[in-house]
Amino acid sequence: MKSSPANPLAPFVDLYRHRTLLEQFTRRTIEQRHRGSFLGLLWAVIAPLLQLGIYSLVFGYFFKGKFGQIPNETGVDYALAVFLGLILFQFLSEVMALTPTTIVTQPNFVKKVVFPLEVLPAAVVGAAGFNALISLVLALIGTALLGHGVHLAAFWLVLILPPVALIALGCAWFLAALGVFIRDIANAMPFVVQALLYMSAVFFPVSWIPATKWGTLLRLNPMLQAVESARRAVVWHLPVAGKSIAYLWVAGLLICLFGYVSFRKLKPAFADVI
Repeated sequence: MKSSPANPLAPFVDLYRHRTLLEQFTRRTIEQRHRGSFLGLLWAVIAPLLQLGIYSLVFGYFFKGKFGQIPNETGVDYALAVFLGLILFQFLSEVMALTPTTIVTQPNFVKKVVFPLEVLPAAVVGAAGFNALISLVLALIGTALLGHGVHLAAFWLVLILPPVALIALGCAWFLAALGVFIRDIANAMPFVVQALLYMSAVFFPVSWIPATKWGTLLRLNPMLQAVESARRAVVWHLPVAGKSIAYLWVAGLLICLFGYVSFRKLKPAFADVI
């Protein structure tokens, strides 16, 4: 029995139905990224460690950056906050960079009528999530060893991470479908990702955003809410606004459903274009 695209549960029903296939393609995507390298999957650990070291040195030691959210904030605190924000942002940006070509580079699956193409973009999200989780564990270890320790507030991540994954999943489906018809999408993604980086307040405090019409629109960016909530909970041990979490979940569910419906609507025309 096929699920209707208009059903809010349809994306999750489809993913659960094809969970074995999704696991296989996620594993394949992870292995392809590190295939041929000498260290292999170790790069998933080494790369974020190098990032954390560079941010601590550059932002913490040389530029002495500050978010100004806690007293006696050190450069390491700033670097950890930036690193945590970048983990969430890079998870989404990796998905946005790779999914526009996910369908067009695998035409053999498009020609198979019974193959669930929805799995291909979802596998990219799964592989990016695998790397993000490793980086997140390292961020927590860094906070425990170099920062102010891991507080119970870090459990807010249980409510922050799932909607970020929903946002990534919705973007993956939408961009994968759009990339079949507009091949320039893949070339435009680096510029879109760069703009989104600064719109997500990864390197500066949200308080810097002016209370203007454009500032209000900027605050509607769900990734800004995710980044701010995560570093408040993990690095600064500050309370997280319930309305920010609620907004993040609503945005995540809507974006996920929109991407899924768009993919399902455009899917019948994939074979004609490719």
